Amino acid sequence: MFHAPQLNSCTLCPRACGAARNKGTIGFCGAGQSLRLARAELHFWEEPPLSGTSGSGCIFFSGCPLRCCYCQNASIALAQSGIEISTDRLSAIFHELEQKGALNINCVTGTPYIPHVVYALNCAREKGFSLPVVWNTSSYETIDSLDMLAGSVDVFLADFKYAQEELARNYSRAAEYPRIALRAIKRMAAQVGEMTYDTYHQQTRMTKGVIVRHLLLPGHLDDSCKAVRLLWDTFGNSIAYSFMNQYTSVLKSSAEHHNARACAVLQKYPELAQRVPAADYERLLNFADDLGIEDYFWQEGDPVSESFIPAFDGTGVLSAEQARDSERA
Repeated sequence: MFHAPQLNSCTLCPRACGAARNKGTIGFCGAGQSLRLARAELHFWEEPPLSGTSGSGCIFFSGCPLRCCYCQNASIALAQSGIEISTDRLSAIFHELEQKGALNINCVTGTPYIPHVVYALNCAREKGFSLPVVWNTSSYETIDSLDMLAGSVDVFLADFKYAQEELARNYSRAAEYPRIALRAIKRMAAQVGEMTYDTYHQQTRMTKGVIVRHLLLPGHLDDSCKAVRLLWDTFGNSIAYSFMNQYTSVLKSSAEHHNARACAVLQKYPELAQRVPAADYERLLNFADDLGIEDYFWQEGDPVSESFIPAFDGTGVLSAEQARDSERA
Protein backbone atom coordinates (compact mmCIF):
# COMPACT_ATOMS: atom_id res chain seq x y z
CA MET A 1 0.00 0.00 0.00
CA PHE A 2 1.23 3.48 -0.87
CA HIS A 3 2.08 5.77 2.03
CA ALA A 4 3.19 9.36 1.52
CA PRO A 5 5.99 10.95 3.59
CA GLN A 6 3.65 13.79 4.57
CA LEU A 7 1.63 11.35 6.64
CA ASN A 8 4.45 10.90 9.13
CA SER A 9 3.30 14.23 10.60
CA CYS A 10 0.14 15.09 8.74
CA THR A 11 -0.37 18.66 7.55
CA LEU A 12 -2.65 17.94 4.61
CA CYS A 13 -5.45 20.18 5.92
CA PRO A 14 -5.45 23.54 7.74
CA ARG A 15 -5.81 21.78 11.10
CA ALA A 16 -2.18 20.63 10.67
CA CYS A 17 -2.76 18.19 13.53
CA GLY A 18 0.59 16.51 12.96
CA ALA A 19 -0.78 12.99 13.40
CA ALA A 20 1.75 10.26 12.68
CA ARG A 21 -0.71 8.45 10.43
CA ASN A 22 1.91 6.09 9.01
CA LYS A 23 2.33 4.78 12.55
CA GLY A 24 -1.39 4.26 13.05
CA THR A 25 -2.28 7.54 14.76
CA ILE A 26 -5.70 8.89 13.77
CA GLY A 27 -5.78 12.48 12.54
CA PHE A 28 -8.36 15.12 13.45
CA CYS A 29 -10.14 14.21 10.21
CA GLY A 30 -10.63 10.63 11.35
CA ALA A 31 -8.21 9.17 8.80
CA GLY A 32 -5.35 6.96 9.81
CA GLN A 33 -2.78 4.87 8.02
CA SER A 34 -5.13 3.23 5.52
CA LEU A 35 -6.97 4.57 2.52
CA ARG A 36 -10.69 4.12 3.21
CA LEU A 37 -13.72 4.55 0.96
CA ALA A 38 -17.43 4.40 1.83
CA ARG A 39 -18.90 4.30 -1.68
CA ALA A 40 -17.86 4.40 -5.36
CA GLU A 41 -20.79 4.56 -7.73
CA LEU A 42 -22.60 6.69 -10.32
CA HIS A 43 -24.26 9.69 -8.73
CA PHE A 44 -27.01 11.69 -10.44
CA TRP A 45 -27.57 14.67 -8.14
CA GLU A 46 -24.66 16.96 -8.92
CA GLU A 47 -24.93 20.05 -11.14
CA PRO A 48 -26.08 19.18 -14.70
CA PRO A 49 -22.70 19.45 -16.49
CA LEU A 50 -21.21 17.13 -13.88
CA SER A 51 -23.93 14.48 -13.63
CA GLY A 52 -25.63 14.75 -17.01
CA THR A 53 -27.88 11.75 -17.53
CA SER A 54 -25.11 9.15 -17.22
CA GLY A 55 -24.01 10.17 -13.73
CA SER A 56 -20.87 11.39 -12.05
CA GLY A 57 -18.46 8.73 -10.84
CA CYS A 58 -18.55 9.67 -7.17
CA ILE A 59 -15.98 8.27 -4.79
CA PHE A 60 -16.81 9.01 -1.16
CA PHE A 61 -13.78 9.02 1.11
CA SER A 62 -13.95 8.35 4.83
CA GLY A 63 -13.03 11.25 7.09
CA CYS A 64 -13.24 15.04 6.85
CA PRO A 65 -11.13 17.97 8.15
CA LEU A 66 -14.24 19.94 9.11
CA ARG A 67 -16.72 19.10 11.84
CA CYS A 68 -19.96 20.58 10.54
CA CYS A 69 -22.47 19.76 13.24
CA TYR A 70 -25.34 19.54 10.71
CA CYS A 71 -23.52 17.36 8.15
CA GLN A 72 -25.87 15.07 6.25
CA ASN A 73 -22.96 12.72 5.53
CA ALA A 74 -21.92 12.48 9.17
CA SER A 75 -21.22 8.76 9.09
CA ILE A 76 -18.38 9.25 6.64
CA ALA A 77 -17.35 12.71 7.83
CA LEU A 78 -16.75 11.20 11.27
CA ALA A 79 -15.03 8.19 9.66
CA GLN A 80 -17.65 5.82 11.03
CA SER A 81 -18.08 4.17 7.62
CA GLY A 82 -15.49 2.97 5.18
CA ILE A 83 -13.58 0.01 3.80
CA GLU A 84 -9.81 -0.16 3.68
CA ILE A 85 -8.37 -0.53 0.19
CA SER A 86 -5.05 -0.18 -1.59
CA THR A 87 -4.11 2.57 -4.01
CA ASP A 88 -4.04 -0.09 -6.76
CA ARG A 89 -7.69 -0.81 -6.00
CA LEU A 90 -8.50 2.91 -6.12
CA SER A 91 -6.85 3.10 -9.52
CA ALA A 92 -8.99 0.18 -10.69
CA ILE A 93 -12.14 1.93 -9.40
CA PHE A 94 -11.37 4.88 -11.67
CA HIS A 95 -11.40 2.52 -14.65
CA GLU A 96 -14.56 0.74 -13.50
CA LEU A 97 -16.51 3.98 -13.19
CA GLU A 98 -15.29 5.05 -16.61
CA GLN A 99 -16.54 1.76 -18.04
CA LYS A 100 -19.93 2.34 -16.41
CA GLY A 101 -20.30 5.53 -18.44
CA ALA A 102 -19.47 8.14 -15.79
CA LEU A 103 -18.97 11.68 -17.11
CA ASN A 104 -16.09 12.20 -14.70
CA ILE A 105 -14.46 10.97 -11.52
CA ASN A 106 -15.74 12.92 -8.54
CA CYS A 107 -13.56 12.71 -5.43
CA VAL A 108 -15.76 13.66 -2.47
CA THR A 109 -13.80 14.99 0.52
CA GLY A 110 -10.55 13.39 -0.58
CA THR A 111 -8.33 15.85 1.31
CA PRO A 112 -7.06 13.33 3.91
CA TYR A 113 -5.86 11.12 1.04
CA ILE A 114 -4.45 13.58 -1.50
CA PRO A 115 -1.12 11.72 -1.98
CA HIS A 116 -2.94 8.42 -2.46
CA VAL A 117 -5.37 9.91 -4.98
CA VAL A 118 -2.64 11.55 -7.06
CA TYR A 119 -0.65 8.32 -7.10
CA ALA A 120 -3.70 6.24 -8.11
CA LEU A 121 -4.65 8.71 -10.85
CA ASN A 122 -1.16 8.60 -12.31
CA CYS A 123 -1.31 4.80 -12.38
CA ALA A 124 -4.77 4.84 -13.97
CA ARG A 125 -3.76 7.31 -16.67
CA GLU A 126 -0.76 5.19 -17.57
CA LYS A 127 -3.32 2.47 -18.37
CA GLY A 128 -5.57 4.65 -20.50
CA PHE A 129 -7.95 6.30 -18.02
CA SER A 130 -9.06 9.63 -19.53
CA LEU A 131 -12.04 11.11 -17.65
CA PRO A 132 -11.93 14.63 -16.16
CA VAL A 133 -11.37 14.62 -12.41
CA VAL A 134 -13.61 16.66 -10.10
CA TRP A 135 -12.37 17.61 -6.64
CA ASN A 136 -15.47 17.89 -4.44
CA THR A 137 -14.33 19.87 -1.42
CA SER A 138 -15.39 21.96 1.54
CA SER A 139 -12.62 24.39 0.46
CA TYR A 140 -10.97 23.90 3.84
CA GLU A 141 -7.71 23.28 2.04
CA THR A 142 -4.11 24.43 2.32
CA ILE A 143 -2.27 25.95 -0.62
CA ASP A 144 0.41 23.26 -0.37
CA SER A 145 -2.17 20.48 -0.63
CA LEU A 146 -3.90 22.14 -3.56
CA ASP A 147 -0.54 22.42 -5.30
CA MET A 148 -0.16 18.66 -4.91
CA LEU A 149 -3.34 18.34 -7.01
CA ALA A 150 -2.09 20.56 -9.83
CA GLY A 151 -2.26 18.66 -13.09
CA SER A 152 -4.41 15.92 -11.57
CA VAL A 153 -7.69 17.80 -11.03
CA ASP A 154 -9.67 19.41 -13.86
CA VAL A 155 -12.75 20.77 -12.08
CA PHE A 156 -13.12 22.01 -8.53
CA LEU A 157 -16.58 21.64 -6.99
CA ALA A 158 -15.99 23.82 -3.97
CA ASP A 159 -18.14 24.89 -1.05
CA PHE A 160 -18.10 28.36 0.39
CA LYS A 161 -20.03 27.72 3.57
CA TYR A 162 -19.83 30.90 5.62
CA ALA A 163 -18.89 34.56 5.37
CA GLN A 164 -18.76 35.13 9.13
CA GLU A 165 -16.16 33.67 11.49
CA GLU A 166 -18.66 33.23 14.32
CA LEU A 167 -20.88 30.97 12.26
CA ALA A 168 -17.88 28.96 11.08
CA ARG A 169 -16.70 28.56 14.66
CA ASN A 170 -20.10 27.54 15.98
CA TYR A 171 -21.09 25.11 13.25
CA SER A 172 -17.75 23.75 11.98
CA ARG A 173 -15.20 24.41 14.72
CA ALA A 174 -13.18 26.47 12.24
CA ALA A 175 -13.43 30.22 12.83
CA GLU A 176 -10.78 30.83 10.17
CA TYR A 177 -12.84 29.05 7.50
CA PRO A 178 -13.96 32.14 5.49
CA ARG A 179 -10.39 33.37 5.04
CA ILE A 180 -8.93 29.92 4.30
CA ALA A 181 -11.71 28.92 1.91
CA LEU A 182 -11.56 32.13 -0.10
CA ARG A 183 -7.79 31.82 -0.44
CA ALA A 184 -8.17 28.18 -1.47
CA ILE A 185 -10.77 28.95 -4.14
CA LYS A 186 -8.47 31.60 -5.60
CA ARG A 187 -5.77 28.93 -5.93
CA MET A 188 -8.24 26.51 -7.51
CA ALA A 189 -9.26 29.09 -10.11
CA ALA A 190 -5.62 29.86 -10.89
CA GLN A 191 -4.87 26.16 -11.38
CA VAL A 192 -7.66 25.15 -13.74
CA GLY A 193 -8.42 28.44 -15.48
CA GLU A 194 -11.62 29.38 -17.23
CA MET A 195 -14.62 27.10 -17.58
CA THR A 196 -14.62 24.79 -20.59
CA TYR A 197 -17.11 22.20 -21.79
CA ASP A 198 -17.30 19.40 -24.31
CA THR A 199 -19.89 16.92 -25.55
CA TYR A 200 -19.50 13.43 -24.17
CA HIS A 201 -21.93 10.66 -25.05
CA GLN A 202 -24.29 13.37 -26.33
CA GLN A 203 -24.18 15.23 -22.99
CA THR A 204 -22.71 18.62 -22.16
CA ARG A 205 -19.84 18.02 -19.78
CA MET A 206 -17.71 20.46 -17.81
CA THR A 207 -14.04 19.68 -18.41
CA LYS A 208 -12.31 22.61 -16.71
CA GLY A 209 -13.20 25.28 -14.20
CA VAL A 210 -14.56 26.01 -10.74
CA ILE A 211 -18.10 25.69 -9.42
CA VAL A 212 -18.64 27.21 -6.00
CA ARG A 213 -21.57 25.95 -3.99
CA HIS A 214 -23.31 27.77 -1.18
CA LEU A 215 -25.91 26.05 0.98
CA LEU A 216 -28.49 28.32 2.57
CA LEU A 217 -28.85 27.40 6.24
CA PRO A 218 -32.03 28.01 8.27
CA GLY A 219 -32.03 31.42 9.91
CA HIS A 220 -28.92 32.66 8.14
CA LEU A 221 -30.02 34.45 5.00
CA ASP A 222 -27.89 37.47 5.97
CA ASP A 223 -24.72 35.39 6.09
CA SER A 224 -25.59 33.79 2.74
CA CYS A 225 -25.98 37.19 1.11
CA LYS A 226 -22.63 38.25 2.55
CA ALA A 227 -21.02 35.06 1.24
CA VAL A 228 -22.43 35.54 -2.24
CA ARG A 229 -21.34 39.18 -2.34
CA LEU A 230 -17.84 38.23 -1.19
CA LEU A 231 -17.57 35.62 -3.93
CA TRP A 232 -18.93 38.00 -6.56
CA ASP A 233 -16.58 40.80 -5.54
CA THR A 234 -13.64 38.40 -5.74
CA PHE A 235 -14.42 36.30 -8.81
CA GLY A 236 -17.20 37.97 -10.78
CA ASN A 237 -18.40 35.71 -13.58
CA SER A 238 -15.07 33.87 -13.89
CA ILE A 239 -16.46 30.96 -11.85
CA ALA A 240 -19.80 29.16 -11.83
CA TYR A 241 -22.12 29.49 -8.84
CA SER A 242 -24.49 26.97 -7.34
CA PHE A 243 -27.01 28.12 -4.75
CA MET A 244 -28.57 25.28 -2.80
CA ASN A 245 -31.74 24.93 -0.74
CA GLN A 246 -31.33 21.23 0.04
CA TYR A 247 -30.59 21.61 3.75
CA THR A 248 -32.04 18.57 5.46
CA SER A 249 -32.17 18.42 9.24
CA VAL A 250 -30.68 15.00 9.81
CA LEU A 251 -30.17 16.28 13.35
CA LYS A 252 -33.91 16.46 13.92
CA SER A 253 -34.55 12.90 12.80
CA SER A 254 -31.55 11.66 14.81
CA ALA A 255 -32.73 13.53 17.91
CA GLU A 256 -36.16 11.95 17.53
CA HIS A 257 -34.36 8.61 17.78
CA HIS A 258 -32.65 9.81 20.99
CA ASN A 259 -29.20 10.30 19.48
CA ALA A 260 -27.24 12.09 22.21
CA ARG A 261 -25.02 14.05 19.85
CA ALA A 262 -27.96 15.35 17.82
CA CYS A 263 -29.87 16.30 20.94
CA ALA A 264 -26.90 18.25 22.27
CA VAL A 265 -26.39 20.13 18.99
CA LEU A 266 -30.05 21.09 18.72
CA GLN A 267 -30.14 22.24 22.32
CA LYS A 268 -27.31 24.65 21.46
CA TYR A 269 -28.47 25.56 17.94
CA PRO A 270 -32.25 24.92 17.75
CA GLU A 271 -32.49 26.69 14.38
CA LEU A 272 -30.82 23.66 12.77
CA ALA A 273 -33.98 21.64 13.34
CA GLN A 274 -35.85 23.90 10.92
CA ARG A 275 -36.23 23.84 7.17
CA VAL A 276 -35.15 26.73 4.98
CA PRO A 277 -38.23 28.80 4.07
CA ALA A 278 -38.85 28.96 0.34
CA ALA A 279 -39.15 32.73 0.63
CA ASP A 280 -35.60 32.97 2.02
CA TYR A 281 -34.22 30.96 -0.87
CA GLU A 282 -36.06 33.17 -3.35
CA ARG A 283 -34.58 36.23 -1.65
CA LEU A 284 -31.08 34.76 -2.01
CA LEU A 285 -31.60 34.15 -5.74
CA ASN A 286 -32.97 37.66 -6.18
CA PHE A 287 -29.91 39.00 -4.37
CA ALA A 288 -27.64 37.13 -6.80
CA ASP A 289 -29.61 38.53 -9.73
CA ASP A 290 -29.29 42.07 -8.39
CA LEU A 291 -25.53 41.69 -8.02
CA GLY A 292 -25.29 40.86 -11.71
CA ILE A 293 -24.43 37.18 -11.56
CA GLU A 294 -25.19 36.13 -15.11
CA ASP A 295 -25.74 32.43 -14.67
CA TYR A 296 -25.96 30.05 -11.75
CA PHE A 297 -27.31 26.67 -10.79
CA TRP A 298 -30.34 26.62 -8.52
CA GLN A 299 -32.64 23.97 -7.11
CA GLU A 300 -36.37 23.55 -7.50
CA GLY A 301 -38.70 22.20 -4.84
CA ASP A 302 -38.04 21.38 -1.22
CA PRO A 303 -35.73 18.78 0.31
CA VAL A 304 -38.65 16.61 1.39
CA SER A 305 -36.62 13.72 2.75
CA GLU A 306 -33.15 12.30 3.19
CA SER A 307 -33.46 10.44 -0.12
CA PHE A 308 -30.60 12.44 -1.67
CA ILE A 309 -28.15 10.97 0.84
CA PRO A 310 -26.58 7.86 -0.69
CA ALA A 311 -26.02 4.67 1.24
CA PHE A 312 -22.46 4.59 2.56
CA ASP A 313 -22.46 0.82 2.54
CA GLY A 314 -19.32 0.11 0.57
CA THR A 315 -21.05 -0.10 -2.81
CA GLY A 316 -18.43 -0.31 -5.56
CA VAL A 317 -15.46 -0.22 -3.20
CA LEU A 318 -14.40 -3.85 -3.36
CA SER A 319 -13.75 -5.77 -6.56
CA ALA A 320 -16.16 -8.60 -7.37
CA GLU A 321 -13.58 -11.10 -6.18
CA GLN A 322 -12.94 -9.20 -2.96
CA ALA A 323 -16.66 -8.94 -2.31
CA ARG A 324 -17.07 -12.71 -2.72
CA ASP A 325 -14.17 -13.37 -0.38
CA SER A 326 -15.68 -10.96 2.15
CA GLU A 327 -19.02 -12.77 2.02
CA ARG A 328 -17.32 -16.14 2.56
CA ALA A 329 -15.48 -14.75 5.56
